[in-house]
Amino acid sequence: MCGILAVLGCSDDSQAKRVRVLELSRRLKHRGPDWSGLYQHGDCYLAHQRLAIVDPASGDQPLFNEDKTIVVTVNGEIYNHEQLRKQMPDHKFRTGSDCDVIAHLYEEHGEDFVDMLDGIFAFVLLDTRDNSFLVARDAIGITSLYIGWGLDGSVWISSELKGLNDDCEHFEVFPPGHLYSSKNGGFRRWYNPLWFSEAIPSTPYDPLVLRRAFENAVIKRLMTDVPFGVLLSGGLDSSLVASITARYLAGTKAAKQWGAQLHSFCVGLEGSPDLKAAREVADYLGTVHHEFHFTVQDGIDAIEDVIYHIETYDVTTIRASTPMFLMSRKIKSLGVKMVISGEGSDEVFGGYLYFHKAPNKEEFHKETCRKIKALHQYDCLRANKSTSAWGLEARVPFLDKEFINVAMSIDPEWKLIKPEQRRIEKWALRRAFDDEEHPYLPKHILYRQKEQFSDGVGYSWIDGLKAHAEQHVTNRMMLNASHIFPHNTPITKEAYYYRMIFERFFPQNSAGLTVPGGASVACSTAKAVEWDASWSKNLDPSGRAAIGVHNSAYENHEPAMANGNLATKIIGRAPSMVEVGAAHELTIRS
Repeated sequence: MCGILAVLGCSDDSQAKRVRVLELSRRLKHRGPDWSGLYQHGDCYLAHQRLAIVDPASGDQPLFNEDKTIVVTVNGEIYNHEQLRKQMPDHKFRTGSDCDVIAHLYEEHGEDFVDMLDGIFAFVLLDTRDNSFLVARDAIGITSLYIGWGLDGSVWISSELKGLNDDCEHFEVFPPGHLYSSKNGGFRRWYNPLWFSEAIPSTPYDPLVLRRAFENAVIKRLMTDVPFGVLLSGGLDSSLVASITARYLAGTKAAKQWGAQLHSFCVGLEGSPDLKAAREVADYLGTVHHEFHFTVQDGIDAIEDVIYHIETYDVTTIRASTPMFLMSRKIKSLGVKMVISGEGSDEVFGGYLYFHKAPNKEEFHKETCRKIKALHQYDCLRANKSTSAWGLEARVPFLDKEFINVAMSIDPEWKLIKPEQRRIEKWALRRAFDDEEHPYLPKHILYRQKEQFSDGVGYSWIDGLKAHAEQHVTNRMMLNASHIFPHNTPITKEAYYYRMIFERFFPQNSAGLTVPGGASVACSTAKAVEWDASWSKNLDPSGRAAIGVHNSAYENHEPAMANGNLATKIIGRAPSMVEVGAAHELTIRS
């Protein structure tokens, strides 16, 4: 991931302003430690901090068209850039960067070119011919982006809050799947897939179509000129990503360049479920596996840095971001600059705990739609900023635009969890990769139940966080919480502790408003309670307090593979914590 910062129409073209823009841009240097650039045209500034993944030799930014009248600063990866170049044979490209196509596409198609991009991106394009500009963010919001406004009428764009929070009168999250045009004077949604309307799809489930779509999503993310690897927790999603990657690399140019074996990475407390499961998968796939251990105290010591980089006070996001933040630093120390990760599967296929109680396919589908739309506030934010804090890029194939279109067009009847038919959560995805002749994974891994990341790294992690917060937040402080924090008032000491740290780094009212809560949390809580009233008693935003609901969902049934072999036998007893894995996240959060 790179870092971008733009100041547009600030009515100040002085050297002092240029120095200030450079100063603010340097706050994003962790995102792009390889090179920096700044372009100024009158009172417009486009700055860039580069993480060189594709064409590290010549792809420095900002980027230009042939006569340098179109200028672009980009944070992203355009996976179909080679096809797009072929569609513009009359254009001369200055670099081999995948992002070099953006300025030329604008010349050819105007503002309507954004949907032609297959990838993840946040960019600012300045047309110096009329001093107009265009800002856009990718479909799901995998790349972080914020927009702000100054009293002088200027528009500010930054990859992170820290580039805006001292100089803008107001700032907010730039919405995913939107563009902001100075010509049209505001936001416009460019991403309008069929599933976005939440109409119930009816396409029959075809496991081979789904498999091919996901394999393509993974393979296109291997576009890189630098060392890479996969994040491997041992759960279904990351294991599938690792399996597909390992298969593809065998005998390819990438394998010859970086070695015949794929590198995989896992983090956890000593003896954690993730470390054990990931090692098993790594041994099966033959990856060069790296285990990183941390202690509860290591994690607590990193909390302030995590909140500064992640820019949220959301409890579950911070819990899960901390191990990922620590692991990313270790990965970067090995010389790796890009990793592939498994975020997004639970939203697309309904893998969370409360989906067990969805009353019908219509409710199931609408909830998956809502969760995908909210991902940019939670898991995408975590994956993007936890890694970019150390100059590492995370790519997420489950949120590939084409794959989502395939997965979200399936009749949701096939996604429903039906233990009586031996269909556990995410059965449609599991079945798609259940290949008897050429297995992607062992059966018990392919059908392993979900492990919540913040618990999978070690069950004492969350308990340690709560105990630490208990020592630093008094009962008196909690009594006055609504007066100190009237917006998104923290209801636990852990939440209060994170909020105090966040406010110290980002004291502006606008900053607090960028973090979801209030109506969005109430909506999710209402949905969970609507499907199962027992969730109304759970104040913790993880699924740990609701394991009994998970147990009852499987009681007297045998979740199994399609060929009838058992994935897990849970009959007549409650499964252990390791079996359930604190099983599924009760997402009151999103």
